[in-house]
Amino acid sequence: MGVRLLARTLRGIEEVCAQEITARGLGTVERLRHREVWFTTEEPDARLLDLRTADDVFLVAAVIHGVGHTKADLARFTQPSRTAPWRRLLRLRGRCGGPAAADRIDVVASYVGKRNYNRYDIEDAVGEQAAAVLGLVHHSRRDGAVPEGGRPFPIRVTVEGTEAALAVRLTERPLHRRAYKQESVPGTLHPPLAAAMALLAGLSPGDRVLDPSCGTGTLLIESRLTVDGLRTLGTDHNPATLAAAVANASAAQPSGAAGRAWAVADAGRLPVADGQADRVLSNPPWGLQVAPGGTLADRPAAYYEEVRRVLKPGTGRAVLLLHDPDTHLALARAAGLRVHDSRPVSLFGSRPAVVTLGA
Repeated sequence: MGVRLLARTLRGIEEVCAQEITARGLGTVERLRHREVWFTTEEPDARLLDLRTADDVFLVAAVIHGVGHTKADLARFTQPSRTAPWRRLLRLRGRCGGPAAADRIDVVASYVGKRNYNRYDIEDAVGEQAAAVLGLVHHSRRDGAVPEGGRPFPIRVTVEGTEAALAVRLTERPLHRRAYKQESVPGTLHPPLAAAMALLAGLSPGDRVLDPSCGTGTLLIESRLTVDGLRTLGTDHNPATLAAAVANASAAQPSGAAGRAWAVADAGRLPVADGQADRVLSNPPWGLQVAPGGTLADRPAAYYEEVRRVLKPGTGRAVLLLHDPDTHLALARAAGLRVHDSRPVSLFGSRPAVVTLGA
């Protein structure tokens, strides 16, 4: 019997994460839940840590059925938390590139829907039992933040409907916290979402990929880490932001900058010849955290006109993250772009859409 795992991801890209798991040969996908992809593998290893569309990856410790909404249902966590194979999972964690030792229990719980208990009740019910089994200390979050430092054994509990899952995170640092993100600015894109957009773009080696409002470079960096041999150009009207993108890209791929270019430019007047881009990937600045500048400040339609102009006729594709998608898709259509797909996602309280457009 294989080892069971689950990947946590953003709401709306569960299917993309499942496709990445399958394409990379990381396991066999069993099912999808809210923000989760469940899969099995015979031999888990450190390749799991390169799952780019996942916020985190966990080894499943136990599945609890029949969890209701009353405080009495907290008792259902006791026995599974006591009998879960915590020691085996600690060893497996080491095999997968995470720490194989720990000195404290750290539990984080979340649930979907209303219940007559809170996350701290769940965390304490699970943490106290796991701590007793492993002979470690569990610090409740009920009265504030847990101590920093040390070697935590991170347990995640998710409850959806009447089913709860107990799982162990492979690493101390969440996977979505990319080491290359040395520089950041407001509006910087969540890396797993950027990776999902890169996969949805159907990139191939040799493709010319443009981000007209690249910010700190996350989309192009994730694209290059997903597919080798891309030729990328990132432009932004802010020189300081572009410098941050250059720094992040150098940290992500320290071996060199072949095929990578950056330029200070107005996204409404791109320094690219007609029909030269195979793909445009972007998170346009429409005023939520970053105000549009240059031509876009007065005329947002120019963005879509430029995207249409630079894309290769017939085969070119643009994958954009659009807030207020209805308004912006009307502008895209008016510029001559065709809508191939629109995928709503949940992003820190907002509901943008990942939209695929064709030239």
